[in-house]
Amino acid sequence: MSDTKPFDIITNNEVIDADLLLNEFHKRFSSFTGEELAMFDKAWKFLTAKTEGMTRSCGKPYFLHPLRVASLLAESGLDVDCVVSGLFHDILALDSVSREEIRTLFGETVCKIVSDTSKITGMKINSRTIQQADNIRKMLFAMIDDVRVILVKLADRLDRMRNLKSIDEKSRRLVAAEVMDIWAPLADRLGMQSMKNELEDLSLKYANPDVFQHIKAIVAQKKDERASYLEKAVNAIYKGAEKMGTSVTISSRAKHFYSIYQKMRKRGKGADELFDLLALRIICTTVPECYTLIGLVHSLWKPMDGRFKDYIAMPKSNGYQSLHTTVICEGKPLEIQIRTADMHNKAEHGVASHWLYKKGTNRDKVDISNLGIVNQLQELKNQDLSDETFFNQLKSDLLGDEIFVFTPKGDVVQLPAGSTAIDFAYHVHSAVGEKIVGAKADGKIIPITKPLENTQIIEVLTNPQAHPTENQLKIVRTSKARQKIHAWLTANDPTFVDKDAVAKREAEIAAANANAQKTQGARHRRPKLGAEAANAVSHKYSGRVLIDNTRNFVITFAGCCSPKPGDPIVGYVSRGRGITVHRADCITFQRIPNIDKRSVEVTWEEATSH
Repeated sequence: MSDTKPFDIITNNEVIDADLLLNEFHKRFSSFTGEELAMFDKAWKFLTAKTEGMTRSCGKPYFLHPLRVASLLAESGLDVDCVVSGLFHDILALDSVSREEIRTLFGETVCKIVSDTSKITGMKINSRTIQQADNIRKMLFAMIDDVRVILVKLADRLDRMRNLKSIDEKSRRLVAAEVMDIWAPLADRLGMQSMKNELEDLSLKYANPDVFQHIKAIVAQKKDERASYLEKAVNAIYKGAEKMGTSVTISSRAKHFYSIYQKMRKRGKGADELFDLLALRIICTTVPECYTLIGLVHSLWKPMDGRFKDYIAMPKSNGYQSLHTTVICEGKPLEIQIRTADMHNKAEHGVASHWLYKKGTNRDKVDISNLGIVNQLQELKNQDLSDETFFNQLKSDLLGDEIFVFTPKGDVVQLPAGSTAIDFAYHVHSAVGEKIVGAKADGKIIPITKPLENTQIIEVLTNPQAHPTENQLKIVRTSKARQKIHAWLTANDPTFVDKDAVAKREAEIAAANANAQKTQGARHRRPKLGAEAANAVSHKYSGRVLIDNTRNFVITFAGCCSPKPGDPIVGYVSRGRGITVHRADCITFQRIPNIDKRSVEVTWEEATSH
């Protein structure tokens, strides 16, 4: 992503000429074909006609923000359908524009992207609560069908962050928190490193302006000193690479402000006390050259222990590949990244690089279906989750930090940071997870509740008599482990109480009672409520349950819904525990695996049948 805002020079004029803006777009993105530019021109004229005379709250023309969003997408090399969709990302909010009109004039693809984007455009995500989890769910699931929906939204968020000065400070902080919790991690999961870094820096700028300005001042003060130091290191690498006959390109930089802020928090130091704020990036041609260059770097300077990471052999889930090392150069830590030009392109553009190779000329293009986040979303889409459960899984599984561990055979397993051997076991197979009793890390016994560490070799110990426990449910981090343990406990443990289901049911009952009282009040009569009514019902039954008019069975009442005499009830055969009885409207009962094959008809025994 460019550090400059598109069209700033032209839009500084008091009168903004739409034709001049269109000409500027043509100059900036000359790689589009004549046919593609004609489609964009048509879309631009449509937008400016529909929004003629309209302005934003900042006083600028309505069409400027959509144009900047479209240009961000064009900078990433996305196809013209996506760029036009960026231009139209909030156009359906206008009463004068319909989906049918977009479909007729610009095709089904643009209409679908714009339609899906409009469902989430302008939504307010309070990332500190779960109230808007359903909006996040819709947004992410739309990505499964066409990831360009999210790319449009990310461009929209970035442009809004770049132009956030026009709103009040409290609103700026809320938007910054939302971007930090949702949008920056999402850009990271899609491999869009440049966008992720800029979103993080802008969020820090508005969420914690004092710290941002402090870091900015420290970095600026040491600019000359840094330039001299890095120039020596760069020259040494160029000289060594030339001797080996390897052609490289090297760029130097200070780390982005948010990463410096994270180091400050982690180490409890000020920015002026940190030394490893500098980084070099070496771009070469082939993978073997990457490994040759890491040898050169380590021969020039002593590497720091534990700071070498091979993301070429073990790519991140977002497709990122590179070699990372930190060396001591002139007494200071210096981070160095080594990658090929193709790896660098994917690191900068992430999933967007799929469209850079749309003509099929490069075998290294990003396969969207192989991205970890897309597969995880597909799994979540097939689960019936409450908003709270979904939001928690989104934060930990999809947008949280990750670790890489190995199976004894050397296969790489990616897990959320904080995962345990139990999570690892369920990742291998559900049957392994159910029977886990112990684990080894690098050959040594570890507690199965202990968080795993990067690069450990994990071996799972099982016992056929073992089974999941409620304590395991509280510990695990991955959605798969949580779902499988929850399902087993629901089906097999009569003492297990599904707190989520109970809370949801209580909320539904409260809402139903409120509606009933409102209705009855309107009719000027009071409902018969409370202990008197409950006793009138319960006294009609003995409290026992019959199956085919027989009561010679082991019966367990489910703790999740606590059925009372007179409640509509259902039952099912529980493994080793007889018949378990639930309320007929119990959500937990409905989630039990193969419930249709295990259900039995149950009824309350009437008190007169004694």
